Amino acid sequence: MAKRISVGSMLSLFGAAGLIFASIKFPWWGMKFFAPQYREGLDIIVYPSKLEGNIDIVNGLNHYIGMSPFSNESFPELQYLPGLIMGLAAIIIIVALLRRKALLYVPVGLLVIGGVLGIYDMKRWLTKFGTELDPKAPIELDPFVPPIIGENILANFVTHSYFTTGSFLLGAAFILTLLPFWLERKQ
Repeated sequence: MAKRISVGSMLSLFGAAGLIFASIKFPWWGMKFFAPQYREGLDIIVYPSKLEGNIDIVNGLNHYIGMSPFSNESFPELQYLPGLIMGLAAIIIIVALLRRKALLYVPVGLLVIGGVLGIYDMKRWLTKFGTELDPKAPIELDPFVPPIIGENILANFVTHSYFTTGSFLLGAAFILTLLPFWLERKQ
């Protein structure tokens, strides 16, 4: 008979699924731009399903350096990412309900693969927007790649890239998916 996980492990997985589902409602990543003329800063805020912030102003400024404008339509991932997130939460709930110890690797593996693919995708988009600059732009800049996290200086702008609430919820969910391995270690 397959080894069953404890109620504590099952509750930990339910908690992980709840946090993953809740993360849909919060921003996952952001970038804040500061310059002498924008002392309060301009924001790009990325949710799993949409962009928010000062998108029009940032696009207007990016025009001068030849960067392509971006919008919700620029990122097809925003159309299907909420469904993938809900699917992941559902898989974790199923694993919790089945209570089979061997299935504990499934949510951990999916979260690791999803995290790696997510970071790769972010890097890919940052590289695309920062290196595919129009050579006929009014201001000529060398291609650049903003960091996923940290500070970048470009002309008179200082940008800060950061993970935010939704990403922290995902991190906590990952810890809750690992917790059953510790809870079940003696069995």
